[in-house]
Amino acid sequence: MDLAHLVPSLQSGDRRSLARAITLVESARADHRAQALELLQALGSDKQALRIGLSGTPGVGKSTFIESFGLMLTGQGKRVAVLAVDPSSARSGGSILGDKTRMEHLSRDPRAFIRPSPSQAQMGGVARRTREAVALCEAAGFDIILIETVGVGQSETVVAELCDLFILLLAPAGGDELQGVKRGIMEMADLILVNKADGDLKPAAMRTCADYAGALRLLRKRPQDPAGYPKAMTVSALEQAGLATAWAEMQALADWRRAQGHWAVRRGQQAQHWFKEELRRGLLAVLEQEPTKGIVAAQGRAVAEGRCTPEAAAAQILTLLHRS
Repeated sequence: MDLAHLVPSLQSGDRRSLARAITLVESARADHRAQALELLQALGSDKQALRIGLSGTPGVGKSTFIESFGLMLTGQGKRVAVLAVDPSSARSGGSILGDKTRMEHLSRDPRAFIRPSPSQAQMGGVARRTREAVALCEAAGFDIILIETVGVGQSETVVAELCDLFILLLAPAGGDELQGVKRGIMEMADLILVNKADGDLKPAAMRTCADYAGALRLLRKRPQDPAGYPKAMTVSALEQAGLATAWAEMQALADWRRAQGHWAVRRGQQAQHWFKEELRRGLLAVLEQEPTKGIVAAQGRAVAEGRCTPEAAAAQILTLLHRS
């Protein structure tokens, strides 16, 4: 890939170049990885977009919400990138990647870019290279980046290490106030939106919103939040109701965090998190190479046959690494 041509083309906002760059950073080939690192270094980090993470259980209407919300933003002159992470099969490794089909109108909007990516067994609801895809979208000049997780429920907390605002989408009658007190994903949310607040489901949506608003008052206040946050609100992606109000709340929270210095501090903490994560993965990759590859395989057989516990086997390998 000709990086000398790709870099200026991507920085000019060319969507085809952006798609090629994301394909490059997602590749597992060693030569592609070297090119990807060179590309990211050449682009730098001068441009910053508002990164919004979106999570929620399957069937809550994430794709419908993103399309309605994205069209509202592009209608205001914003450039919107959507990075949709699709779950990969644990058996075949395949993914459907059907998010562009679900977002038919947004996918045709010239101010929008939608990129589905397979999770590839990555835990936490995002793909391994989603952070690098975010950096590429920022370099391409997008104003807002929406990161949609795979939608598995309470464990999707890794996306909070990618975004500036974390939005949790819920369905009406999806749980009572006690359910809302659960730690993990609830503690990460900056804004809880109860979707499908329309038609016969509107009364149930109002009750669910009230339940979660009560649950949020039981959580300890975070230093990066102004008074009144996190909030619970109702929206209807189908009728585009409540979207403008939700966007105003997102902007108000983002502006407050910038003014108070929390924005820059959080971005730095996220960079440190991904540095350590890349280091962990790199160390595991080193263990898969000779001469340690044979030792790891032997210890794995010992664990499988019951001759050694997983903890003891791991401790032995770590001891060998420490000695070397």
